[in-house]
Amino acid sequence: MTQVLLPPRSADQATAAALPAPPRTRRRRTLPARSYTVLRALSPVLVLGVWQLASSTGLLDERTLASPLTLLDTAQRLISTGELQEAVLVSLRRAATGFALGGAVAVVLGAIVGLSRLGDALVDPLVQMLRMLPLFGLVPLFIIWFGIKEEPKVYLVALFVIVPLYLNLVSALRGVDRDLREVASALRLTTLERWRNLYVPAVTPGVLVGLRQSLGSAWIALIVAEQVNAGAGLGYLINNARDFHRVDVIVVGLLCYAVLGLLSDSLVRLLERRSLRWRGDAA
Repeated sequence: MTQVLLPPRSADQATAAALPAPPRTRRRRTLPARSYTVLRALSPVLVLGVWQLASSTGLLDERTLASPLTLLDTAQRLISTGELQEAVLVSLRRAATGFALGGAVAVVLGAIVGLSRLGDALVDPLVQMLRMLPLFGLVPLFIIWFGIKEEPKVYLVALFVIVPLYLNLVSALRGVDRDLREVASALRLTTLERWRNLYVPAVTPGVLVGLRQSLGSAWIALIVAEQVNAGAGLGYLINNARDFHRVDVIVVGLLCYAVLGLLSDSLVRLLERRSLRWRGDAA
């Protein structure tokens, strides 16, 4: 009988043979991108279904929270009379005006503080003080200063917009790579060229984050501002409904605020995807 001689194994081979085999890694199954889109659309539908079921079975009193079908009928009635469209347009105009005013102030102050140590020393403490103020407490003071017309509502929205956008812009400007700044100085770029080729691409992600936060703050401020001496808008509609105990109208008005906030946030997300397409990881 012929004996087969195996070559001697090295110490490393013997050690490797003695070790247990590594566990087999299982691939995580991920859903297609369309599935996540469908899930995002189905989640509110599921909530509405449970809400309607609770109302239909009597678990949820209509006097506490109207059912989705009741809200739909109320919204159709308000649309047919034109009340809802008029209220939405008034509130949208206030939010847009306040956002534009607050955004412009935030960009100017953020640029001064982010690019200048002197500006940081002079301006930043004032903005930090503003950030610590209970801004809702300024409503009575604004009414004394500006009356009960549009000005106090617009200025309150503007104040809520300033801080988030300012903080994100300053953080983005301070995070610009110092080596890139030195390259810009070596190339003797003008101020306009530096902003266009260096600062704008570098700060865009941070500014867009601040933009989304500022939009959310603007709608929150508007809800509060329109509850005080408003003669038109969604807040006026809600106040009138409160006086007559119309829960359905109140909820319709609140849902309009929510929809307007979601639409504005979606516009910024779309802008973010397009402007940050070069990164490949935009939300």
